Amino acid sequence: MSLPFQYQFAAGAIAGITEILCLYPLDVVKTRQQLSTGKAIGMIQTFKDIIRAEGTGRLYRGLVPPLMLEAPKRALKFAANDSFGKLYTSDGATPMTPMLSIFTGMSAGATESIIVTPFEGVKIRLQDKNSTYTGALDVIKKVSAEAGPMALYKGMEATFWRHVLWNGGYFGCIFQVRGYLPKADTKGEELRNNFIAGAIGGFVGTALNTPADVWKSRAQSAPSGSKIGWTFIEIGKIAKNEGVGALYRGFTPKVLRLAPGGGVLLLVVEAVLGGFRTLLGPPYV
Repeated sequence: MSLPFQYQFAAGAIAGITEILCLYPLDVVKTRQQLSTGKAIGMIQTFKDIIRAEGTGRLYRGLVPPLMLEAPKRALKFAANDSFGKLYTSDGATPMTPMLSIFTGMSAGATESIIVTPFEGVKIRLQDKNSTYTGALDVIKKVSAEAGPMALYKGMEATFWRHVLWNGGYFGCIFQVRGYLPKADTKGEELRNNFIAGAIGGFVGTALNTPADVWKSRAQSAPSGSKIGWTFIEIGKIAKNEGVGALYRGFTPKVLRLAPGGGVLLLVVEAVLGGFRTLLGPPYV
């Protein structure tokens, strides 16, 4: 039996904070590569350049906004996915299918993007190599003073597509992969299956949403007042002007974070939910 919303929310929050504390530096490197429009530089070299020129601490610059966001974002991701799953299957009366699992994930991603956008905008501005902001509050203060509070929602449409595509790929793959994995007879085997399914889902979601993520990063780092085009039109422009490979800048650090990160998310969520079920007892056990 599915746990109530508040338990799904808490499990997602704990999982999200665990994942970001482990893998955040890869997100900084990913953003730097996405914002670059010159010659592509590899992940290792980008790491070295940041540490040599700006210090190791720079790898954690911009951590506060996503850390503040991570609990509600990941919590909303899993709680919304569970809620939409109940809605689309009439609370379990209709069997979940591969297409329904994808649509459920996409719906959860659309919901998630609403709260993510301003936090992402602050983070991108702090991660930019040319950033002169002193911190998250400085970004909010200056951007709001210059262009109004709604300027923090710049890149909303691109963020929407980034999350719709990632969540659709992630949750759709989890449903499929679990069906192919050997049946888990022990708790250890169940944890293994969850990590594998989540990691594969994270890889597929990343492969699907990276072009939208590249444009999102560029849109959110653009000066206030800049005209922001529609995501798929801008993706076409990037491919035309810089080559298709430019749409996958930052893919290596992104997938190294979100493939195992997707496994960590699912593993921690299921472990925490298991603890809640034990605590609550029947009918949830």
